[in-house]
Amino acid sequence: MVTGHKAVKLDLLSFKTVPMRTFHVAWFTFFLCFFGWFGIAPLMPLIRTDLGLTKVQIGNTIIASVAVTIFIRLIMGWLCDKFGPRRAYSGLLILGSLPVMAIGLSQNYETFFWFRLAIGAIGASFVITQYHTSVMFAPNCVGTANAMAAGWGNLGGGVTQMIMPMILAAFLSLGIGESLGWRLSMVVPGVALFIMGILYSRLTKDYPAGNLSELKAKGLVPHKIKTRGNFLAVIKDQRVWALFVIYGASFGTELTMHNIAALYFTDQFHLAISQAGLVGGLFGLMNIFSRALGGLVSDRYAAKRGLRGRALLLGCILLLGGGGLIIFSRITILSWAIAVMMLAGLFIQMANGIVYSLVPFLNKKALGAVAGIVGAGGNVGAVLFGFLFRMEGVNYATTLLYLGLIVMGCAVFSLLVRFSAEAEKEVKEKFDAAHTERLQSQSVL
Repeated sequence: MVTGHKAVKLDLLSFKTVPMRTFHVAWFTFFLCFFGWFGIAPLMPLIRTDLGLTKVQIGNTIIASVAVTIFIRLIMGWLCDKFGPRRAYSGLLILGSLPVMAIGLSQNYETFFWFRLAIGAIGASFVITQYHTSVMFAPNCVGTANAMAAGWGNLGGGVTQMIMPMILAAFLSLGIGESLGWRLSMVVPGVALFIMGILYSRLTKDYPAGNLSELKAKGLVPHKIKTRGNFLAVIKDQRVWALFVIYGASFGTELTMHNIAALYFTDQFHLAISQAGLVGGLFGLMNIFSRALGGLVSDRYAAKRGLRGRALLLGCILLLGGGGLIIFSRITILSWAIAVMMLAGLFIQMANGIVYSLVPFLNKKALGAVAGIVGAGGNVGAVLFGFLFRMEGVNYATTLLYLGLIVMGCAVFSLLVRFSAEAEKEVKEKFDAAHTERLQSQSVL
């Protein structure tokens, strides 16, 4: 079942092995993180009126919600390398739950802005999720595992667009006013995150062979893990920065859509809050299979074309995603807009999955650093796109057109993701060995 303790296949119905239990706990935890991170987004039409927010102020809060995540993702990558993903995740969840529960205390733009900034730290959960699944699965299925865990987690970004208005409606049905209702609604995801922070440390292991402290006690890893030199090597690697830019285009677009979708459909098509949340949530809902599809296709393509094939595939898929956004921005018929938005979401999210099918192969000694830097790229992209959407005098449809053009332009960076012949050969051997073991395990069954 494992190569060097790593799983060689995804047995989605299993919770017994360390890799599969970690896989399921990690993606579900990331799913909850999206509820906390973007739970406020579908309620923004109501909050805009309650707090008297302008378009520029809303844009600022959107930027704040993703800006701080850049720095926290870099830190989390380092913490995973040094202390292990289990402890890093638990600490982030418990601390991150506090501003989610407390954002209801906002009484004006300034306090609302700072709470959204603090909530953004939860977005660093993505790096830990990807790190944790990367160390649990062998090369033949790590792309699929990473993409599926992240995709099912990102699904929370779509589901929260649909569920949070329902939670609000439940409070309103009790006779609670709208102003108090949206504040109480945010307590729900906050409490869920706090509880999950406690459970994560009890349900998972750092690595397939055990927790980092246990491995140190057995002498399997050094007591003092050197990270500085490895981090410098990562910084000097142009492939890391190429994926940083690409992920900025792909995941940055996804984060932006989570933040503006409800407002876009409310203003552009005059939908009610519940309707706009439902329609806007369809973009994130594509994650139920789209990101996983990207990882699966990448793994299958790598069997024939190697690591270079993964990179070229990434560029092609990103081009299609950017083209989809351009078409979406020009459509004024609701039904067609929904269909094209979902198609664009399919390619954008597939690109997300392919990016992290490449991450585990860039630097094995500093996986956390690579995952952190590339993951931070997604938030850098979201921040830059946020400035586009805060411009006065430019409607969201025109801004989406610009966004599509930028995404297409970033596809060229996939040409910079190259690997040496030795690296290609080494990965191919491990890939084949894991594939062979998987076939043998199936024949035994």
